[in-house]
Order: sequence, then C-alpha cells, then structure tokens
Amino acid sequence: MKLNGGLGTGMGLSDAKTLLKVKDEHTFLDLTARQILFLREKYGDDKKDEKQLKFMLMNSFSTEESTKKFFQNNYPIFCQNDDFEEEIQLLQNQVPKILQNDLDENNKKLFPVSWPKDASMEWAPPGHGDLYIALYGSGKLKKLLDEGYQYMFVSNGDNLGATLESSILQYMHEKKIGFLMEVCERTENDRKGGHLAQWKNNKNNNKSGLLLRESAQCAPEDEAAFQDIQKYRYFNTNNLWIHLPTLFSILQEREGVLPLPVIRNAKTVDPTDTTSPKVFQLETAMGAAIELFSQPPPENNNHHTSDNIFRKSAALVVPRVRFAPVKTCSDLFLLMSDCYTLTDDFRLVATDTGRKNPILSLDNKYYKLLNDFTILIKDGVPSLKECVSLTIKGKVKFEENVILKGNITIENTNAEETYVVKAGTVLENQEIKI
Repeated sequence: MKLNGGLGTGMGLSDAKTLLKVKDEHTFLDLTARQILFLREKYGDDKKDEKQLKFMLMNSFSTEESTKKFFQNNYPIFCQNDDFEEEIQLLQNQVPKILQNDLDENNKKLFPVSWPKDASMEWAPPGHGDLYIALYGSGKLKKLLDEGYQYMFVSNGDNLGATLESSILQYMHEKKIGFLMEVCERTENDRKGGHLAQWKNNKNNNKSGLLLRESAQCAPEDEAAFQDIQKYRYFNTNNLWIHLPTLFSILQEREGVLPLPVIRNAKTVDPTDTTSPKVFQLETAMGAAIELFSQPPPENNNHHTSDNIFRKSAALVVPRVRFAPVKTCSDLFLLMSDCYTLTDDFRLVATDTGRKNPILSLDNKYYKLLNDFTILIKDGVPSLKECVSLTIKGKVKFEENVILKGNITIENTNAEETYVVKAGTVLENQEIKI
C-alpha cells in the first residue's frame, strides 16, 4: 500500500507529488508500478493460481482522477476490467477545514470554513491515520482477509527507499508481531520531527509499550526535551508492517474507529493564497496506531477475538537508505543526481553506500517551487557524487555534464540575469560570487 494523497503544495504542486519525474523520465508511480511487476514475476506465477502480490494506493479526492488516468495510460494491467476503484484504490475520507477565528476555546465549538471561490478547498483529507477507517469502512479490509491476505506493508508514495523487504516480513511473522514500525536514528536534522517514546499503564506499572509523539503534541515547556536526540533516539519512517487479522479485531472491538491523537495543523483555506482565511486541518498519523496494538482489548468488549497472539507492536531500526522522502526541491535534486542509481529491479539506491549525501542549500526565493527549480536543471543535473556541500544563492543555471566536487558555493547577486555554469565545467572546493 502506497500513500498517494499528498499534493506537494509546499513545492508549488496542485496534483499528486508521485507524478513528478524523478529519474530517467520515470515518475515515482512509474518506479513503484515497475517494482510491483518485477516482484510479481519473481515470486509468483498467476498461471499456477498462486496468490498474487497485491498493490493498492490510498488516494485523496485531489489525486484519484489523475492517478487513475496515469495507470490507464501507462500500466493498463492494473486497470483490467475497469477495476481500478475496486482493486487498487482506497479513497481517503474528507473532513471540513475549521476556521481559526471562530474557534470557541471555552465551549470547544468548531465551525467549518466557507470559501465560495472554490468550495472544494473547504475540505481536506484527515491525514494518513485515516487509512484504518477507510480500509474498514469501505469493506476492503474484510475483502483482503477473505482473499487470504495477512500482511500489509505501507509506505509514503514519495519514499522510494521503502521497498518490499522479505526478511522484515519473515522477522515479523516469526516473532508474531501485529504492528512493526521501521525507525531510523535521529540526527540533528531530525530534532523537530516526531519520535518514538514509551507509555506506561498507571494501573499496572509493569505494563508499557511504544507510542509515537509528533511535534504538534508537545507542550511548549517540553520542547527542549522533545528535541533531545539522545533521550528520544528514533523517528518514524512511516514504513509500517501490519498484521491484517489483528487490525480487523481491534477495529471490531472499537466499532470501526481507532482513537488516534488528533493533530491540529494551521493553514490557509487556499494553500496558494496567504491572504485567504486561516484554518485548522484536523489530522491523525497512521504510525500512532503502534500504541493500540500492544494494549489489551477495551473493557466490556462485546466482540470475540479468536487469537491475541499478535497483540504486540515493535520498532525495527533500519538503515537510512530506507527513508528517502521528497519534501523539498533539494530532496528531488539529490535523487535526480548521480548520488542515486536505478537498479534492474527499479529501486533507487545510493551509488556509493559508504559515502554521505551532500548537504544542499538552495535559495528558497528562487528554488522552493518546482517551476523555478526546473530552470536550474533544465539543461542537465550536475554530478554530485563527489560533492560534500552545495550552496546556491540567486539565479543560477547548470548546463550539461557539470561536475561538482567538495564544497561549492555559487552566489549571484544580480537579480536580473541568470549565472550559467557552462557545459563540461568541473568545480572543486570553489566559492563563486558574481
């Protein structure tokens, strides 16, 4: 299951981020689809009536149409008999955006925003924590179980490091783990991101488990501790492995709803218009379910659970290569460069696994949005595999076959003209200021 509801508004996009070209004219969805087809050919043969590796996408109402069109045009094998909605797509629910100014803190009343200019912007997907409710409420979780599927691997659509790893699945099965979260060690760059912590049952101090805490759930007075990467050493990659029968049992016990913490995100009703009314988007995170899988069934439970052996959760520390999301144009720049290589099984892997990726600093004024960023690399993506750091300020453009080595700084103070790094140029430990 790939999460495919994000639009990448922070990069100036208005469609699915996974439709961006990332390597050799391949989009994120290209590489995901080809990975699935490769694995199906490697591990299964439909002619022998073996269970096929299933592929699903969780789309939002903003991405469903363009995603379906992409698969119809490029991978019709996933749309045979016009069964895309039935077999491939899981559609997220919608929730209203809440006006900030009308939030009554005393009575806790919430009022939805009205935006006649574009009524579709009054609504938002409720975060990827909606995965569980959407699976259960649509009947697709029950359908998966009836078809014999037991495990689901979920990851972000823009994280090409998150590939299906059979050894993790084998470990989960042998240890009878119901919910497994892949985590990485936090660095200084991860101080503000969500982290893994522990909960303790006050009634029984011997009972404890894992939980996920996001920055929005941190009290101001606890911010220093929240950002202490020695105290909280691991962050959630959003690569999750879930035992479906256990998930179904937990949802049955709670009448189809998981009590995940609600995150309040401050936005404007039109993300591209900072003068539009300020709103809150109420979201939940799917990783927060790690806490529920290690808790006993609720009291007065009327649903019979036949097997509680998988009622436990765990976190697995994985290499950083399994976490390569694209949140900014700098992230995209790195994946497009020769720091990453496309393998025969359509994975993007680090070209030199023993070397750290270069630190990129692109001028937000010119390269935050994709349309502006594409001007930088229109004629070619420079070689970065020997680069330690790259800082670009002002208008710059690379021609083809440029090689960057060591620490490079290019600063163009002329706001009218673009500085062009000519074709075939080799820069090594240089600071250029124009």
